[in-house]
Amino acid sequence: MGKTTTAINLAAALALEGLPTLLIDCDPQSNTTGGLGVARSESRLSIYDVLMGSATLEETLLPTEIASLVLLPGSKDMIGANLELVSQERREFCLREAIAPIRSSYPFIVLDCPPALDLLTLNALVAADGLLVPMQAEYFALEGISELMQTLDQVAQAFNPTLALEGVLLTMYDDRTNLSQQVTENLQAFFGEKLLTTTIPRNIG
Repeated sequence: MGKTTTAINLAAALALEGLPTLLIDCDPQSNTTGGLGVARSESRLSIYDVLMGSATLEETLLPTEIASLVLLPGSKDMIGANLELVSQERREFCLREAIAPIRSSYPFIVLDCPPALDLLTLNALVAADGLLVPMQAEYFALEGISELMQTLDQVAQAFNPTLALEGVLLTMYDDRTNLSQQVTENLQAFFGEKLLTTTIPRNIG
């Protein structure tokens, strides 16, 4: 649905405006890390080490080709982090607490979440101020809306009362189809101004 692509391009755009930006790869697939041209090296410190408490955020951050953009790389070790975090105290707050010392240094911190609602995603939601939802204008996307909003409310009530929906971004959008137009109308009715006017078109070239 363009989740990782959105995270990379949004973070890069902010950094190119001269705004110090931190991009955190929370997905075990590490596509954000690879997408920035950083090798997926398992010998290198990653977000896994930060969540496990074996490294600080400062030790783990990597520079990128964009001067104002810094990366906290992902790792396939994150697959095991879901199980290892279960036994930790305040397991939902590990990422939030790791970010806290450097939070004021970055006007923007972008977190690329895994596609599943697991402990890694929960850590990202607890650490975040806002949730940006890339969504395809397809029928099945509509079916997941109520579940998404319910999850957002539950996380806000239980762990992070400041968490709010930042916006919904239509990706892979083809305005030539009746389905896309119908889904867009439904999303507009449901989300109102939270449905962003910017859409990312489907590239058929």
